[in-house]
Amino acid sequence: MLLLLLHFGSSANAKVHIHVINRLGDGRSMNIHCRSKDNDVGNVVLEDGFETEWSFSVNFWGTTLFYCNVRWDNSSWYHFDAYSDDRDHKRCHSECRWMISNEGSLFGYDQEHDQWELFPLKTM
Repeated sequence: MLLLLLHFGSSANAKVHIHVINRLGDGRSMNIHCRSKDNDVGNVVLEDGFETEWSFSVNFWGTTLFYCNVRWDNSSWYHFDAYSDDRDHKRCHSECRWMISNEGSLFGYDQEHDQWELFPLKTM
């Protein structure tokens, strides 16, 4: 029990910084709207080559979830989790970087292993 409390106590209130980068290319902007259960980062029009960012503290229970809906050109809306404590407490313990590439692929940076990984964009 003590180890469990120490684990949650060490991650609780840890500050995480999220960055989402538009790398669609060809001057294409995208709309992105990110939020959690308690916080709405708002809708942003993200120009090609730019990024949006925000910070938050991980909750004590390890259930923090931030998700984003994104769209470019006249595409459908896509969805991805920008931070899910289950998946990301080690992968991006202090900084989560996301990049949407010119093919419309989503890449996330893994701090723990120092590499970019391909993630699914789910159609809404």
